Amino acid sequence: MVIRCVKLTNFRSHKEFLLQCNPRTTQIVGENGCGKTSILEAIYEVMQGKSFRAVDREILKRGAPYYRVEMEYEDGRKVVAVFDGEKKEFLAEDKKSRRLPKKAKYPIVLFEPDDLNLVGSSPTRRRNYFDRMFGQLSEQYGVALARYNKALKQRNELLKQERVDVGEVFSWNVLLVKHGMELHRVRTEMVGWVREKITEVYRSIAENLDEVSLEYVSEVGSESEFLSRLERDFERDRIIGHTGYGVHHDNYEFIFNQNKADGSASRGEVRSMVVALKFIEAEMIMQRLGQMPVVLLDDVFSELDEVRQKCLVRNFQNNQVILTAVEGQDDLSECVVIRRG
Repeated sequence: MVIRCVKLTNFRSHKEFLLQCNPRTTQIVGENGCGKTSILEAIYEVMQGKSFRAVDREILKRGAPYYRVEMEYEDGRKVVAVFDGEKKEFLAEDKKSRRLPKKAKYPIVLFEPDDLNLVGSSPTRRRNYFDRMFGQLSEQYGVALARYNKALKQRNELLKQERVDVGEVFSWNVLLVKHGMELHRVRTEMVGWVREKITEVYRSIAENLDEVSLEYVSEVGSESEFLSRLERDFERDRIIGHTGYGVHHDNYEFIFNQNKADGSASRGEVRSMVVALKFIEAEMIMQRLGQMPVVLLDDVFSELDEVRQKCLVRNFQNNQVILTAVEGQDDLSECVVIRRG
């Protein structure tokens, strides 16, 4: 057991809500729109330092002056997040901070229904998915991503000005290259690790001999090539008003039996790939961070057939799982059913 309880105040539709967690599986049952996902969102925020859905102003219950999330771990430690309508603060180990300290974070494997569409989604959606995954596995990656995005924003703002020359964007070019190459390095390493595991894990789910791979697709080569390309493309970028080259255009492609999975794999095969990816993410967290992640499942059982449901339960049987569902899953052990609305 990791989480003992979590209390929400003025968090989305919840004026007051207390969730007592079971050591293994906690099941939150209720009709659509009653705020089940919001509970997972609150848990994610106090364990990772931010929401996976929205900004703080959108989370604050309408008309309320603040929201508060308080989580207590099994060892008695508490983490509190408070947003007063203007700024957010965290309280961990009796210390206040604007960001959740690294030592107060705890790893999570989050599984949303939309994740099952990952294979056929847009490159932006896949980048965002893997950015979140890799950022949790590597603090250095998260820092590099934030700094790259900041430099990209500044360069794009300069490009939109009427009069700007190549010298004015040079410093931002250098920062894009510096942080972009770090992102490229970590992405290459992480995808290589996933690629080594994914066929084996997929076969354990699908029970066949199909081959699956994940490919990292990037235009970016060496550091010098990256910088030269930014300088060479300056006039084009100035005309279109944004940076057209860089790791912010990277892509990830799922390969199924030597063909692109989007278009060649069936719906069931695609879902087995995504389930396999979740299992690999949990394994990477264990190996790299030395912690057993908490698993948050947001209404995914209704999207999976019985075989994949049982596989999900079996693979995460040693994790603390908190899941939402419209109807209870009777075959889950150590479940508490919470009905709202």
